[in-house]
Amino acid sequence: MIEKLKANALTLLLVGMVVLAAVIMFSRSGGGGVTVNVKVPNFSSVALAGEPLFNANCAACHGANAGGSDKAPPLIHTTYNPGHHADEAFFRAVENGVRAHHWKFGNMPRMDVPRPDIAKIIAYVRELQQANGIVTKPHNM
Repeated sequence: MIEKLKANALTLLLVGMVVLAAVIMFSRSGGGGVTVNVKVPNFSSVALAGEPLFNANCAACHGANAGGSDKAPPLIHTTYNPGHHADEAFFRAVENGVRAHHWKFGNMPRMDVPRPDIAKIIAYVRELQQANGIVTKPHNM
């Protein structure tokens, strides 16, 4: 009987250690968020004007330099190349919100950002994309 209790206690201890290790690893990974390292270029004047607007309106979810977070995907990703998501898709996403369709982060809410400011944000994101090898690719369905 004592040997059985010792075996059960050892099994529970091992299971507990595995669960604890998994929790620690998951918490260090940012909760499953997707992030990328972003090379920051020398920006044009329009993109420079878009950077603080992005930081004020987008970075809380899409991360610094659009590199992603545990709340929203990186915009520095081939999914958002201009051949798949043209500039108008970004305008619509900000103005109307977006239903989750590429990632499992949930829906993007509509944002109250004036269209001229959205254009500056798009210039900022596009220049980041270009500096990181994200180029226009034809969209094939």
